[in-house]
Amino acid sequence: MTAAIAQEVAAPQRVEVTGSRIRQVDLETAQPLQIMSQEQIQKSGLVTVGDILNNLSSAGAPDFSRSGSLTSNTEAGGQFVSLRNLGSNRLLVLVDGKRWTQSVDGFTDLSTIPSAMIERMEILKDGASSIYGSDAIAGVINIILKKNMQGGQLSIYTGQNEKNDGKNKDFSLSYGAGDDKASLMFGLSHTEQGIVGTQTRALTSTSYGPNHPFDGLGAGPWGRITPVNPLTGGALTSAAAGGFNRYLNHTGSFDGQGKGQDSRNPNSYHPYVGNNDDKYNSTQDMDLLSPNKLDTLFVKGEIALPKDMRLKTTAMYSQRQSLRTIAGYPLQSTSQAAFPVYVDKDSYYNPLGSSVVGAGRGQDLFFQRRTIELPRVTDNENRTLHIDATLEGEFTIKDLAWNWSAGYNHNKVSGTSNDTGNINLLNLKKALGPSFMNASGVVQCGTAANPIALGSCTPFDILGGPSASNPDVLAYINTNGTKTYGSTINSATADIAGELYQLPAGALGVAVGIEHREVKGSDVPDQFSQSGYSTNLSGQATYGRYTVREAYAELQIPVLKDQPFAELLNFNLATRHSDYSNFGVTNNSKASFMYKPVKDVLVRGTWAEGFRAPTIGDTFGGGSQSFDTFLDPCDTRFGEAASNPTVQARCVAQGTNATYRQLLQAGTPVTSTTGTQSLVAFNSGAGNSFLKPETATTKTVGVVYSPSFVTGLTVGLDWYNIKIANRITAIGADYVANECYIAGNQDYCSVIRRDPVTGQISALSRGNANLGAMETEGLDMSVSYRLPRTAYGQFTLRNETSYVDSFRTNDGPGTEWKQYAGELFYNRVKSNTNLDWAMGNWSATWGMRYFSPVKDACWDVQEQIECSMPTFETADAGTGANKLGSYVIHDVNVGFKTSWDGRILFGINNVFDKSPRIAYNTQASASAVDVDLALDRFFYVRYNQSF
Repeated sequence: MTAAIAQEVAAPQRVEVTGSRIRQVDLETAQPLQIMSQEQIQKSGLVTVGDILNNLSSAGAPDFSRSGSLTSNTEAGGQFVSLRNLGSNRLLVLVDGKRWTQSVDGFTDLSTIPSAMIERMEILKDGASSIYGSDAIAGVINIILKKNMQGGQLSIYTGQNEKNDGKNKDFSLSYGAGDDKASLMFGLSHTEQGIVGTQTRALTSTSYGPNHPFDGLGAGPWGRITPVNPLTGGALTSAAAGGFNRYLNHTGSFDGQGKGQDSRNPNSYHPYVGNNDDKYNSTQDMDLLSPNKLDTLFVKGEIALPKDMRLKTTAMYSQRQSLRTIAGYPLQSTSQAAFPVYVDKDSYYNPLGSSVVGAGRGQDLFFQRRTIELPRVTDNENRTLHIDATLEGEFTIKDLAWNWSAGYNHNKVSGTSNDTGNINLLNLKKALGPSFMNASGVVQCGTAANPIALGSCTPFDILGGPSASNPDVLAYINTNGTKTYGSTINSATADIAGELYQLPAGALGVAVGIEHREVKGSDVPDQFSQSGYSTNLSGQATYGRYTVREAYAELQIPVLKDQPFAELLNFNLATRHSDYSNFGVTNNSKASFMYKPVKDVLVRGTWAEGFRAPTIGDTFGGGSQSFDTFLDPCDTRFGEAASNPTVQARCVAQGTNATYRQLLQAGTPVTSTTGTQSLVAFNSGAGNSFLKPETATTKTVGVVYSPSFVTGLTVGLDWYNIKIANRITAIGADYVANECYIAGNQDYCSVIRRDPVTGQISALSRGNANLGAMETEGLDMSVSYRLPRTAYGQFTLRNETSYVDSFRTNDGPGTEWKQYAGELFYNRVKSNTNLDWAMGNWSATWGMRYFSPVKDACWDVQEQIECSMPTFETADAGTGANKLGSYVIHDVNVGFKTSWDGRILFGINNVFDKSPRIAYNTQASASAVDVDLALDRFFYVRYNQSF
């Protein structure tokens, strides 16, 4: 499980290990390296590389999850790994030592690599920018594909949750032939991850779980009407100013299954006061885990050439299709503030319009209602193409071994995202505009004097709710959006490595190389989505390109060997020079050592500089609208204004009042410190051409103990400290509002606007910035013990444990550090333990995944509801925390090898059916549960057949 385990394997030839370009016989490294074999991959019971790696003890919460159904970027449906919680874009992913594809925002989708084609995965938990360049801050994952095959292998897998959902399938077929002179291997694979809905479990059927079934209910599906405020164009709800707030009478409850009364009758409405029956449970229409499919074609070849040269090439094409479904749009008159839409006073369906109360006496109506008849569905098709070709050779100079290579690497991501269920506001304006009953008894757009042809416009009884809708009008107001995106990385490399001198302690090794890389990408919404005439989140196109020229050098210096108290002492030095076309030059170096005072003990350590270049999206992003979930600090019940007079005064000066409450989409005040989704779309993600690269310093010290008197035992302990400066981060709505009202920073107040009547935030802009620093420190421990063989079989114990002592960030020099260690997603301790057993044709594994207690946001600090630590200061939620206990998941699998070269593997993950814990800071969009750990008991079976 660590590099030290390689002591058990004879290695007659020199090989390259992740973290160094110098080939060597001794596979021990100065960097902490975890190795996961194909056998361990299959025993995990998981089918995608992303799911497998996210179960590492050193992996934090992924940046994007299948449970994030509201995720609207190009990464939706992909799988990503955040090593040490430092972010997926600070982790470099290699395949066979070569860079893999990245999105325009720098994320590598690991789901595009079929697990069936993998020989092993090497996880380097150390900074490696001096060897590999940008992004290798948290570490490097190097996925080693199978090199060759003789014959074929078929693998079939199926699995599902105990509640008969989340059905996963995996099929792969691979075949290879050849010899030392030439070989060819190909593979096909198909993987499916099935949908999990919210409705099948009481725990997930509402936004905040069984303890708060009515909280989180949103805008209802029946018509809610108020007069139009002539000053602001918004809703006029104040009775003193001649306003009102009414809701259509209907049967049923917040499930939307009832029937509305006649929407044209003014007496069909009752005062809206936020009753639960007048709201809607949008969770019931959302995915808890969204489905996806992946198809992959893989070809790998190798041929021997004269002069000890070989040509190697790999080609892989993957196509991933992911589908996400969320509830219909919470539509209102000012969904797009720049293009408001009202129920026209001359609309046939306006209960206070001219056709109902008399000519010339009608009024335009501000409306609100969720269009549950049109669920929003996004179909994202992602295509990945990888082609590489490498010419390599070996030679000797004075009996010293050298090797060289020259290669070209092409990675391309392209995709199309199609969505339905958003509203065409141009057509909606016509549908809610003037209309009349024609002589045939059909409601027609226009007026009797100036009718609009029936085929050109369809009137909409929007206030009548879903029971008054029909397919024709839904088709008329529905809009189909299309977004295209892509990213291409082309790189040419040349490397040479070998031995300069034979010193008493070994060969003085060196490696040097150069690389030229071009990165370009785009993210382009369709013109209608860009126009702002749709409820789809409008955005501007992203186009960008940059190039980088790099050179590196690495030196391996053996100092002592086979000496008293110095069985081994080696030093490794490396440096890399990078010249970027968009921001300039950066140099990064590394120094490491290995020391064995005795044969049983290895002491190792590294000091490394790292960096991460701004991505295409960081620099050239066009920006887009976003409905952000945030807590307004001016809220006088749950915000900072409730207890801080200075904040309250700033809020009042900006347009609130002494009793101001932030409103939910349903129009009622927020009910907890979790806040709510913004009432209008904010502007987010615009590129910043002045961004500087992130820089990092990584330090590690470790010891590996393999006692000679206990054969098969290896224990490793590594300390790490990673500090990142010039942190590139997206500024959230919470951050902007807190900087304005709590910190009193007027630069942030300038990008916030409030409604002059209600005081609600009506506009907010945010983007990316180099914002302060990030630092994490902790320990990794590994234990591997292959027990002596007994009459009851062979037992092997494996354990990987990570302890996070500190994870903190700040917003710049002189600002206070925020400590996240121990909060939700930042477990102090994560540990994976496996006990393997093998006897004859049988094998079995019992696994245990442990997560230490974490602190989540309180539901209500003042009332101390689900708030076991009301005075604790959290980094995310401010004052108050609720402690969630430790979490343990048990897994088991049993395997049997048949006499016909087959193998059957049956397993159960989450054997004891541990329920997911309620967590209010969860990544899940639909429900407040931590479904990335476990949902319920999961059964699977796999069959492998060699031929």
